Amino acid sequence: MDGPEHYFTAAPASDGELRTRRVDLAGRALTVRTAGGVFSPDHVDHATRVLLDHVPDPPADGDLLDLGCGWGPLALTMALLSPAARVWAVDVNARALDLVRRNAPLVAPGTVLPALPDEVPATTTFTALWSNPPVRVGKPALHALLLRWLPRLAPGASAHLVVGRNLGADPLQRWLVEQGWDCTRTASSKGFRVLEVRATSRQRSSQPSS
Repeated sequence: MDGPEHYFTAAPASDGELRTRRVDLAGRALTVRTAGGVFSPDHVDHATRVLLDHVPDPPADGDLLDLGCGWGPLALTMALLSPAARVWAVDVNARALDLVRRNAPLVAPGTVLPALPDEVPATTTFTALWSNPPVRVGKPALHALLLRWLPRLAPGASAHLVVGRNLGADPLQRWLVEQGWDCTRTASSKGFRVLEVRATSRQRSSQPSS
């Protein structure tokens, strides 16, 4: 990473800034569009690859969430694996969302919905959440992000997060347990942890009813 600016880049990439990259996702070779000013613009980063290598396939339908989508490798994979589902690709970076819009036609039409956080309907719940979360924004912002989205998991659903061991994966796991979540490490590879997060009875009872 070059710094935190890729979390908040506002301007979509111009045609001259666009890059074409070939990537393999869900067993498919795709030619995607990327650009500077987003996370890992030249390849699928190692952490995301670890998550993709160890996460179970998402449910076949329902609403799925790629939280902090970047140019879209997780969202595109979800859409390829679950073409009948609706995949929300959420980011605060407008350039990233524009790139996802450009890449979305590579999968089933209408499957991937790029959105700013406030554009996701408040009543939407998710049957799966995948994320390579932006740990470099700092603990308070990261915690606030997770506290906003984890309670929107549908009953019985789980989130899968990938976090670097040296970037606080173990403290984050402890913190999530302290908040009442069932959080287990399901994989460890190349310096990254994959964490599965599920609501416990304590967590569910603390959430407001709709």
